[in-house]
Amino acid sequence: MDNLLPPEVVALARRVVEENKAAGRTIALAESCTGGLVAAALTEIPGSSAVLDRSYVTYSNKAKQECLGVSSDIIDAFGAVSVACVYAMADGVMERCDADVAVAISGIAGPDGGSEEKPVGTVVFARLKRGEEKPEAENRLFEEKDRSGVRLQATLCALELLLP
Repeated sequence: MDNLLPPEVVALARRVVEENKAAGRTIALAESCTGGLVAAALTEIPGSSAVLDRSYVTYSNKAKQECLGVSSDIIDAFGAVSVACVYAMADGVMERCDADVAVAISGIAGPDGGSEEKPVGTVVFARLKRGEEKPEAENRLFEEKDRSGVRLQATLCALELLLP
């Protein structure tokens, strides 16, 4: 077995590592619905330690609060799958490390947990660059409704957000 993950994920992770290394930029992650897949993809690439500082897998709301300092008020008011929550996750990562950019991911991979307002396939991303006050955010609804498909698409999207 050459790689643990699908070829398109490994190819994109390779670009992330190579391009961030060339830019002299380090990255960090806060993953929820992807469960560490983005970090796993990056660490498939030799030399990734020059780029990847750390990754937090904060799957539960309690972990988001304890590890990243996400306020319970944010989760209560907007939910874990919200722009407010991923903003707070990205900000929490940046407060805890010296990386140049952080990406945070939270979503509903299914098959349960969806609602009319936030159906299965809803994934929210935030990217925060050091020195910026407000992260960029993206709310996506992936057409794949199976758990693996949502997680794969979320991983690919997060990797794209990590490109310089």
